[in-house]
Amino acid sequence: MGRRKSGRKIDGVILVDKPLGASSNQILQKVRWIFNANKAGHTGALDPLASGMLPVCFGNSTKFAQYSLDADKTYQVTAKLGIRTTTSDADGEVVSEQPVDVSKAQLDEALNLFRGDIKQVPSMFSALKHEGKPLYYYARQGITIERPARAITIYKLTLDEFTGTEVSMTVHCSKGTYIRSLVDDLGQELGCGAYVTRLHRTDVAGYSGLPMFTPEYLESLKGEDNFAALDALKLPVDAPIVHLPQVQISEADAARFLHGQPITCEQAETSDVRVYNESQFLGVAQVDNGKLQPKRLVS
Repeated sequence: MGRRKSGRKIDGVILVDKPLGASSNQILQKVRWIFNANKAGHTGALDPLASGMLPVCFGNSTKFAQYSLDADKTYQVTAKLGIRTTTSDADGEVVSEQPVDVSKAQLDEALNLFRGDIKQVPSMFSALKHEGKPLYYYARQGITIERPARAITIYKLTLDEFTGTEVSMTVHCSKGTYIRSLVDDLGQELGCGAYVTRLHRTDVAGYSGLPMFTPEYLESLKGEDNFAALDALKLPVDAPIVHLPQVQISEADAARFLHGQPITCEQAETSDVRVYNESQFLGVAQVDNGKLQPKRLVS
């Protein structure tokens, strides 16, 4: 028999403002300790050199974390022109240095090539898996793996500031977008190279405009046996899926639904939906041929 996990059985989501320097897993473990949570997971890692929104899910909310992983995201990024590195950020070794002679008009023209539906080759220093290991595992050994270009969407790409050698942008993009690769590709298009000097995630779809909290602030609220101040900051268990349509079912149907049985539904469109009995959240179902097929259930 496995060892039972210790800690509080809590549900919900906390939006952490991840600092520079720490890994996403380090921040996850610290936040889990602060809340004394039995179960926790994050939805989409940020590199140690990246900061910003890191949703941490507790308990039942971890069952719906995939919806946040699949969501579009928004970043603020600053790129340094004239230098290309192995990792496309300040951590890498310099590959080439070129003089920078880029006008605002040339930059605008180049940026326009990266708006909308495009193809992108993932960085060798990404966490994308190859034969069970992340690409960066091979990159650190000097091994290059062939990576097919993947379809992504840049919904919005805004030029915030251009100094002649530095470019600051806001990027609203689909899942699977690598901002470092985007900056490297932009540098290649401009003919001078570029790498990321600052990367900050401002939004994960579904959490737009909601406050984020630093680990230091959360720790300042930690009490020995009183977690009321911390728990008041959590979003509800269904926070990762508020963008899904909502369906109400009766109490009798709720009992069957929670036992994994399909329920008759008037919803015609085939999609994932949030299922409730009055204010009680029950889980996610897939609408299929007039039936609610249970997909993820709340314990």
